[in-house]
Amino acid sequence: MSPQSGSLPLLRVERVSHDYTPATPALAPVTFDVAEGEFVCIVGTSGSGKSTLLRIIGGLLQPSTGVVWLDGARATEPHPQIGFVFQKTNLMPWRTALDNVLLPLELLGAIGPTQHSQARALLELVGLADFADAYPAQLSGGMAQRLVLARALVRHPRLLLLDEPFGALDALTRERLNLELLRIQTGQRQTVVMVTHSINEAVFLADRVLVLGEQPGRILAEIGVDLPRPRNLAVMGSEKFGAIATEIRRHIGLVEE
Repeated sequence: MSPQSGSLPLLRVERVSHDYTPATPALAPVTFDVAEGEFVCIVGTSGSGKSTLLRIIGGLLQPSTGVVWLDGARATEPHPQIGFVFQKTNLMPWRTALDNVLLPLELLGAIGPTQHSQARALLELVGLADFADAYPAQLSGGMAQRLVLARALVRHPRLLLLDEPFGALDALTRERLNLELLRIQTGQRQTVVMVTHSINEAVFLADRVLVLGEQPGRILAEIGVDLPRPRNLAVMGSEKFGAIATEIRRHIGLVEE
């Protein structure tokens, strides 16, 4: 039975758990909502079930128990309203940047001028307008991740799932892409759920941070990030930013009570 209609959250995760084997519980039952337009980050130690949870939300993995609701409807498989960005870019090396962005649309049917204009607009949005004819091997790591983000946005998903998308990048490139992600999320009014190992990244990006405990993962805390938007990197030096990051570390066990 679906949740009652009314002011529904875009995403509802209801007592979702996952066991890879009976002896290997990866995720204890977790429940939370994500409102339309909200940016939620999930943090926790390795093995806390963060990526497992994200794959269940995206329909790439079936939960052992529980239900995922998307806009009031039960979600059990990959959905066109969900875009996914992994840490590995998975770009097609024989396709240009433009053709990589067009790929999800090609899978839906014929490609024409409208689809090409849409893809070029997204390349411009992520700062790659001048690289439409470049191949993935000709792009830096940061450029490749921006290209993957454009590909994920080409079908106008209502929910964007990001699994440690900048984890393999150097610190400076990662900070630049965090700024780009905020700009795009604000402009597109995107709902985002992002897994990250970086507490500072989570606080900088999110409206709310979910802290998962050790295996099997369970929600230890939901921490609101009451920092003004738009944000720039200077906010990371503020007392309030530091207090929120310290609270998250305390729940994970990195700071003593």
